[in-house]
Amino acid sequence: MFVKGLKCRECGKEYPDSPLYVCDYCFGPLEVDYDYDKIKKEITIDKIKSREPNMWRYQELLPIKGEITIGKNVGYTPLVKADNLAKALGVKKLYVKNDSVNFPTLSFKDRVVSVAVAKAKEFGFKIVACASTGNLANSVAALTASAGYESYVFIPSNLEIGKVLGTLIYDTNLIKINGSYDRVNRLCTEIAGKHDWAFVNINLRPYYAEGSKSLTFEMIEQLGFKVPDNIVVPMAGGSLITKVGKAIDEFEYCGLLKEKPKTKIFGAQAKGCNPITAAVKEKREFIKPVRTPNTIAKSLAIGNPADGYYASDLMNKTGGYGEDVTDEEIVEGMKLLASTEGIFTETAGGVTVAVAKKLIDKGYINKSETTVLAITGNGLKTLEALTGKLKEPATIEPNLEEFEKVLAKIREKK
Repeated sequence: MFVKGLKCRECGKEYPDSPLYVCDYCFGPLEVDYDYDKIKKEITIDKIKSREPNMWRYQELLPIKGEITIGKNVGYTPLVKADNLAKALGVKKLYVKNDSVNFPTLSFKDRVVSVAVAKAKEFGFKIVACASTGNLANSVAALTASAGYESYVFIPSNLEIGKVLGTLIYDTNLIKINGSYDRVNRLCTEIAGKHDWAFVNINLRPYYAEGSKSLTFEMIEQLGFKVPDNIVVPMAGGSLITKVGKAIDEFEYCGLLKEKPKTKIFGAQAKGCNPITAAVKEKREFIKPVRTPNTIAKSLAIGNPADGYYASDLMNKTGGYGEDVTDEEIVEGMKLLASTEGIFTETAGGVTVAVAKKLIDKGYINKSETTVLAITGNGLKTLEALTGKLKEPATIEPNLEEFEKVLAKIREKK
C-alpha cells in the first residue's frame, strides 16, 4: 500500500515495484521507495502496540502489499537488560537484542527471508533461491518449506556442519560450491540471469534488506520508543547496519520517537575478514576486498561486501566506529556472553561482544551511556569454533567419595 517503487541510492532514478536490484543508468544499488507522508498519517504507537508481537507490527514500513501470510511468528525477540555483562565490561546500561532465539531458525535472517518470500509470492515466482554463508541458507530452506515453495540454496563448501544439516533437514536443494562466499554469489548472479527464480539476496535484495529494519524497530519499542546512545552491529555484507540507521530515521520522520535520536552506530568484524572496519580505521572512502577470508566467523566472511561503502559512511556520520577482533577474542566473547547472561551465541555474536569490549576499553563507547548489542545467531550452529576451547568435564565412578574429591578441586580453583 505504501510502496511507490524502487529508487537508485546513487543517482535517484526511479523504477517500478519489481524484481530489480541495480540501476541500469549508473549501476548503483536500488532500494525501496516509500510514500513516507502517507505512512506518517497511518502509523501510530497505539496502532503498533495493538498488533501481534511479531515483525509485521511495523507493516507500514515494510514493502509488502496486501495480507501478511508468511513469517507471522518471526521477530519480536527479547531485549535483555544485560546487567551481569554490563558489570563485566564496566558500563552502566547494556542491553542485548537477542535474535539467537528468533523463529524458526534461530537467527535474524528469518526477518529478511520472511519479507523476501512474501515479495516472491507477490511477484508470482515459483522457485526461491539464495547464496548464503549459513544462516540465510537455514532460513530460506525453512520458510520456503512452510510456504510451499521449491528452493535452491548455494553455500561455500567449508560451512559449519550445524548450518549444513540445519538446511538439509528442510528438504531443500542444497548445492556446495568450492571457494569463498564471493565466488558463490558470483555464480548465483549468473544463475539469476538465466533462470526465472527469486534469489532473495540478488534480484529481490532491495526488499529482502528491508526486513532487517524490524530488529531496530523492536529494539526502539522495547526501550519505550527511545533510541539507545550506542548500537554495536556485526557486519558481513553491511546490509544490517545500514538498515539500523534507516529504521531510526524512519521512526523519527513518522513521529514515533519520544526524543531526538543521537545514536552512534558501531560495526563489528573479524580480523580475518574486515574490509569494512579496515576502511573506517584507515579513513578510506572505498572498500578494499578481502580475497581470502580466514576466520571462524564464517557467517561474516564476505570479502567484497555489497553495502560496505554505505556501512562505513553510516558509522562515520553517526560518530560511531568500526573495530575487528581475532578468532581467540571471538571465542572469549562467546564465552563471556554465555557465562554472564546465559545466552549462547554463534561466532558472529562473539565478534559483537568482543568488539564492544574493545570499543569500551578504548573510549569509543561512553561507559555511562545506554548501549545495545545486536546478537544475530545461535551458538548451536557453530559448535566447531569451541572445540578444544572449553574445559573438559570431570568423569567419575558413581560414588560419593570420588565426587567429594572433584568438588574439593573445583573449590580450590575458586
